Amino acid sequence: MSLDSMAKSKFSFPSAIIYIIILVFSILCLVPFLVILSASFTDEDALVNTGYGLWPQKFSMLAYRIVFSGSFNVFNSYLTTITVTVIGTLASIFLTILLAYPLSRKKYRYRNIINFYLFFTMLFNGGVVPWYILCTRYLSLKNNIPALIIPYLLSAWNVFLLRNFFSTIPDSIEESARIDGAGDYRILFRIFVPLSLPGIATVTLFTTLMYWNDWWLGLMLLNGNKIVPLQLYLIRIIQTIEALRQEINPNMRQIKVPSETVRMVICIIAIGPIVFAYPFFQRYFIKGLIVGSIKG
Repeated sequence: MSLDSMAKSKFSFPSAIIYIIILVFSILCLVPFLVILSASFTDEDALVNTGYGLWPQKFSMLAYRIVFSGSFNVFNSYLTTITVTVIGTLASIFLTILLAYPLSRKKYRYRNIINFYLFFTMLFNGGVVPWYILCTRYLSLKNNIPALIIPYLLSAWNVFLLRNFFSTIPDSIEESARIDGAGDYRILFRIFVPLSLPGIATVTLFTTLMYWNDWWLGLMLLNGNKIVPLQLYLIRIIQTIEALRQEINPNMRQIKVPSETVRMVICIIAIGPIVFAYPFFQRYFIKGLIVGSIKG
């Protein structure tokens, strides 16, 4: 087959139509993000009067100045959340792999008991009060970084997802490795982990999003302003803005509090870094999610 015929078969008219549709759909997926970005740079009055658009009707940096002012130390919250996300994700993935591997092997004696125990925790829990007493009184998870990491270290859903992915690896591969003298840890980290990168990437993305978007642990286990995760700090900013709007004297209504544009700025701050992390996992994400969900 000549090069010209290969090029024609590869870039045929139907495939070109498909590529154009995918391109248009991809651009449309970016529109909401561009609208939020434009609104964050728009004056509050212009946003209320003219609505949202792809380009600021009246450019203003007031919302960014409010969020990044000295009263709202967002940089410290960024550092806290990045530290918690990185350490928590690495530790959680390591523990999830260690638990999912033996549960995927049929020869493991207590496999069914532990599987039932994990599944039971997905349906029932002890309640908020016993959980709080356990964390603060017995585990000393109060006003420290471990309080934002340890409670989320192990997720039953992630364990089952990775267990199902490990189950797709044939037993013959493990038996061959054992004949060559490999132990459990060597089989796990030299064979199962490299073969299960799509599943591990999927679990890693879920865990990263969980730690990045969490505000509940900070609300329950932290006091003061020394350690505050990003999401909780942004919630406090919104609450402060709303309190200012309600407390302003009716005779001073000319003082405008840009609550809508501040919300848009908060969206950009919250989702910006995590959006750039997704392309690194996209290669494995879909395959890992599908295989880990349908295999039993």
